[in-house]
Amino acid sequence: IASFAGRHDPAPPPQLAELTPRELEVLRFLARGMTNAEIAAELFVGEATVKTHVARVLMKLHLRDRAQAVVFAYESGVVRPGASVG
Repeated sequence: IASFAGRHDPAPPPQLAELTPRELEVLRFLARGMTNAEIAAELFVGEATVKTHVARVLMKLHLRDRAQAVVFAYESGVVRPGASVG
């Protein structure tokens, strides 16, 4: 993944503009494989709030599940292998 992802600097997909800053942050945490509980602790919010953010991210990006969200995050350049979340 690291060598593939490092080969190009993709232009951000237009769907990213639909995400709020918090939803984009949640997408980054999803891409790092964090659970809802871990994301909630990191953001100082409840798990129900995280579930809402995850659902909105999936809906706005037209994705089926968290796995697709991870692929989208890497392919779109939202996250890069080895980079910190913040």
